[in-house]
Parts: sequence; C-alpha cells; structure tokens
Amino acid sequence: MTGASRPYDPVKRALDVVSAATGLVLLSPVIAVVAVLVAIKLGRPVMFRQQRPGKDGALFTLRKFRSMKDVDEAKGLISDQDRLTPFGKALRATSLDELPSLWNVLRGDMSVVGPRPLLVEYLPRYSAEQARRHEVRPGITGLAQASGRNALAWDDKFALDVEYVDSRSLVVDARILLDTVRSVATREGISAEGQATMSKFEGNASA
Repeated sequence: MTGASRPYDPVKRALDVVSAATGLVLLSPVIAVVAVLVAIKLGRPVMFRQQRPGKDGALFTLRKFRSMKDVDEAKGLISDQDRLTPFGKALRATSLDELPSLWNVLRGDMSVVGPRPLLVEYLPRYSAEQARRHEVRPGITGLAQASGRNALAWDDKFALDVEYVDSRSLVVDARILLDTVRSVATREGISAEGQATMSKFEGNASA
C-alpha cells in the first residue's frame, strides 16, 4: 500500500523535523515536570509504549505519557473508565500526554499532522477505503481530532482521515493545527458519550 506522492510531502517532512526538534528542546522543562507528576500520581513507568501501525501499515512503537493506572482486578481497575484518574483526564484534555510523540515525529514514525495511529488489532477490520488512512504517516493531531476528537463516530473519523490523505497541503495542515488548539482550549470531544475515551472499533457490519 503506497500513497501517491505529492510535492508537499518532502516539505511536510522537513517541517516535521524542525518542529519536533524545536518542540523537544523548548518544551523539555514541561516534559520533565509532567514526567515527575506522572511518576508521583500514577507510578512507573511514566511512559506508555505500544505498537501501532504507521505508514503502509508498518508497525512502530508509539510513545506517550501514561494517563491510566495499571489493570488491577482486585481493586476493580479493569475498564478504561476505572483506570483513568482525574490527573490522567487532565493530561488527555490538555494533550500533554502526547508530548513524547514528538520523538516519534523526529524519527519519522509519525507526522505532526495526519490520521491518528490506532490499535494494531483494527488493521483487519478496515474496509479498503478506510485502510487508505495508512497511505500517509500517522499524526499527533489530524482532521478528525480537529473536527471533534473522540466525540465523532468511527465512520466519520475514517472519512475525515481519507479526506486528509486526498487533500493534504500546507494550508490544510495549518488549519488543522489552529483548529486543534481551539479544540484543546475548549476541551471539545475529549471522550465519546458514555466512554472514558472512545469505544473500540469492531469493524464494518457490511464489510
């Protein structure tokens, strides 16, 4: 699976490298403080690492700050809703948990803007059209996140992901970044209705 290359793509990659490197340097005090707070509030490890599919479905290790407690059946900590603490909710609402993903951007696993990297187990559940989201690098934020985050239904998210693949440009990325800032500032769409984050994608009934 290979997405059609565009003249913007090398420019986008150069902007990713510059912005990720600059962000890691300038935000290093914030990253350090958040790491300490995660260690105090949630324990170690402070980093959440998980395999996610990237461009062309190739797997990479996503890095984020931990925002949930470990599963502990004895304490009733099983579901995401049980494990997500007020501190973890604040991390997610402000997107501070995403700061370590700048390293993924610098490495080339991700882009600043692109479809969000989802779970590996979803790969066989996509329709052919939905799978097109993997024609570009996944992003820290994307058109779906700027348009409603977790409040959107899966079909709507995937439609926006594919729309981004087909329309990506400097202007589109700039608009998405501005809309993301607004979304984070107003805390829109942090979770789906009745969910701590988002319900699992179970696939397409008609697929």
